[in-house]
Amino acid sequence: MKYVILMQVDPAVLEQLTAEQQQMIGDGHQAFMAATKGSGEFIATQALGDPSRSKVVRGGDRPEVTDGPFVESKEFMGGFYLLDVEDEARAVELALQIPDARIPGLALEVRPVVFADLGDG
Repeated sequence: MKYVILMQVDPAVLEQLTAEQQQMIGDGHQAFMAATKGSGEFIATQALGDPSRSKVVRGGDRPEVTDGPFVESKEFMGGFYLLDVEDEARAVELALQIPDARIPGLALEVRPVVFADLGDG
C-alpha cells in the first residue's frame, strides 16, 4: 500500500536550529532514504521550494493566478516521501525514523495514497 509522508515546515523553527541539529537532519534524511531504498519501500521524495516562490491558481469561470499561498498558517509543506509499505503501522513506524520527528515544532503527516499515476518513466 502506498503512503505519502508530508513534511510540515515552520520557518521559525528552522531558523533556530543549531548546527548540530541541521547536521542531524541532513544525515538522518540520507540514512532514511538509504534504509527505505534497501528495504524496497522507497518510491520517491521531493523537497519543495519556499511558498514565496509559488503561484496559486484559483478556480472559477475565469481562473485567477496569484503569487504565493497566503494562508493563515505558519507551517507549510516542505516536501514528501512516497513509500510502498505493508500497512499504515509500517508507514507510521517509518515516519518516526525521519529526523524531523525529533525536532519540536516540525511535523510529519502520514496519509494513504488513494490514486496514483506514476507515468511510464
